[in-house]
Amino acid sequence: MNTEKGYVSFVLHAHLPFVHHPENENYLEEEWLYEAISETYIPLLTNFKKLEDEKVDFRITMSLTPPLLSMLDNKLLQQRYIKYLKKHIELSKKEIIRTAYDERLNKLSHYYLDKFTEDLHIFKDVYNCNIIQGFKHFQDIGVLEIITCGATHGYFPILYVNEKTVRAQIAVGVQTYEKYFGRKPRGIWLPECGYVPEADKYLKEFGIEYVITETHGILYANPTPLYGTYAPITSEGNVIAFGRDLESSRQVWSSINGYPGDFNYREFYRDIGYDADYEYIKPYIAKNGARVHTGIKYHRITGKTEFKDYYNPRWAMDSAEKQAGHFFDCRQAQISYLAENMDVPPIILCPYDAELYGHWWYEGPYWLYVLFKKIYYDKCDFKLITPGEYIDKYPQMQVCTPCRSSWGANGYSEVWLNPTNDYVHKHLHVAGDRMVELAHLFPNEKSSIRRKALNQCARELLLAQSSDWLFIITNGTMVDYAKKRIKDHIGRFTKLYEQIKSDTIDKEFLSDIYRKDKIFDDIDYMIYY
Repeated sequence: MNTEKGYVSFVLHAHLPFVHHPENENYLEEEWLYEAISETYIPLLTNFKKLEDEKVDFRITMSLTPPLLSMLDNKLLQQRYIKYLKKHIELSKKEIIRTAYDERLNKLSHYYLDKFTEDLHIFKDVYNCNIIQGFKHFQDIGVLEIITCGATHGYFPILYVNEKTVRAQIAVGVQTYEKYFGRKPRGIWLPECGYVPEADKYLKEFGIEYVITETHGILYANPTPLYGTYAPITSEGNVIAFGRDLESSRQVWSSINGYPGDFNYREFYRDIGYDADYEYIKPYIAKNGARVHTGIKYHRITGKTEFKDYYNPRWAMDSAEKQAGHFFDCRQAQISYLAENMDVPPIILCPYDAELYGHWWYEGPYWLYVLFKKIYYDKCDFKLITPGEYIDKYPQMQVCTPCRSSWGANGYSEVWLNPTNDYVHKHLHVAGDRMVELAHLFPNEKSSIRRKALNQCARELLLAQSSDWLFIITNGTMVDYAKKRIKDHIGRFTKLYEQIKSDTIDKEFLSDIYRKDKIFDDIDYMIYY
């Protein structure tokens, strides 16, 4: 029996902004959800199930954010995902005919047909179209700790100008979690790992015990923590903070020497959406004719070369197995060294975007499966643990105030506040102040129509505050869509605000935007009081 000298804690942040367009099914952005289900969420659940069936005791933590939970639970989006899979199955069948001239390519076409067919079976037959149940199962049997996030991933270090808007993000995040999991969350993934001390009192108010922060949020805490990121600290406000471990992150994240760059792995950027003959692929790309990813990718990374060899799933699995061994050996060495110099067992916190596993790094979920088996069966000085379990075992910790920080480029707020997107903040702040004003003008409103309008104002404000839109504008990816979303939500909020104040609520307008922005059904605008 191993006696552990320390612990490793994997935390995957599963998040997507709320994208829901009942008025039009040609929004490409809706496919972010479908790709994530097929490439990340189903593969993770499948590998968790394999571990459960093989009686491997493992531990992992995941944040499932409120917008993601709301989309996974949305009947329209569930039906559209099924349609998406059926289209991909149809394309895979055509690919089997098209690639008959090349045995290796043809084998891969069959591989994709099997994959999409299996996705459809798992989604419809195993999870009855609702994969939240899958994650809940693993939480209920004690191997997965699910944590929450801000209601719409609003970025606290800028929102706290009006603290009630931060409180509302936390309140709705906790309520949404309770709705789906029937218990209170112990932890929160701070949106963008953005820590500000002003949020502590609201985290405590809603029962949050711990937060996940960026490395320097801990390293520059006041006073300096004795054990760096290798042990949690607790703030003056009694909120426990866990910080990201740099060494283990670099091995996975680094574009230069990180595991996902292995030459045997599937090449993300080569996709038949771009490679196939235009007329042939046209029915399977964007409705406006733009070439986009289809998820059918036949090539491996191969090397820093234009010429890409075909993907070989067996070679990719071999690489994943070797790298799981490498990660295991590195954590063993790291923990052995740290344990000699610490009074408490060290915890190595490994937080990642969940979509790294499967979507960006196709083999990532399999790598986790191999690693978790290795940790369970092989002789080592450490075990997997969740942050909640670590707190229960070692409740004594140093009191320090974490530093204001984020995990964005350069570590602070410039990703969400810079010359490309700074114009947005004045609108968000004005709307935040107006929402608080409405809650005070109409406390516990009795008129049902006005109450509906007030609740819709709260939804529109939260949706406008999503940090994703600011991030997208900075990164220059889907800029027009991100700007449209900010404009739409602020516009809808402002129009309703004026109608509520002048007692001229347009019922048709209200029901139209309620249908489009159908999130947080149980919201109560009085959280802004």
